[in-house]
Amino acid sequence: MKKKDINMEKKHNKHDKGQIFVKVTAGVLSILMVAGTVTTLVYALFQ
Repeated sequence: MKKKDINMEKKHNKHDKGQIFVKVTAGVLSILMVAGTVTTLVYALFQ
């Protein structure tokens, strides 16, 4: 393997971890948005 190949693999691994982090963060935020919307609707209906 050449040095360029090794460097590309290291960058690729970091990129994968970054993508996983972004997807998990987006999932958590979407769950919070849905939970907030449902809570607001339930609260408004029972007033």
